[in-house]
Amino acid sequence: MSARQALGRYGEDVAARRLRQSGMVVLERNWRCAEGELDIVARDRDALVVCEVKTRRAGRGGTFEHPMSAVTPAKSARLRRLASRWLTECWLTRYGQPPRGGVRIDLVGVLLPGRGAPLVQHARGVA
Repeated sequence: MSARQALGRYGEDVAARRLRQSGMVVLERNWRCAEGELDIVARDRDALVVCEVKTRRAGRGGTFEHPMSAVTPAKSARLRRLASRWLTECWLTRYGQPPRGGVRIDLVGVLLPGRGAPLVQHARGVA
């Protein structure tokens, strides 16, 4: 596993733990299809939540690209397509009907400072 993959995996572990602590149920991690990958699929009460996780390490002098800036309009469109595909291929085959609370796309940003615990920001309904 490369350093970049290890960083991403660590960030996803932190994000999944935070989502569980907030009362969500993680249904699936790293779901892949020909079109791409969903980092985390969870349930928040009656809503299905697709979570994109972005992890960044603080650079020298505390400079970094904020994780939340990584979701572009093209990335948002791709997440919506992947969420639709997961809903069709996984959720509907299990439950037979759409989730009562609808589908939401969230972003979890994980920032790893030079020292100390990771900083986690959860933005709901970003795409």
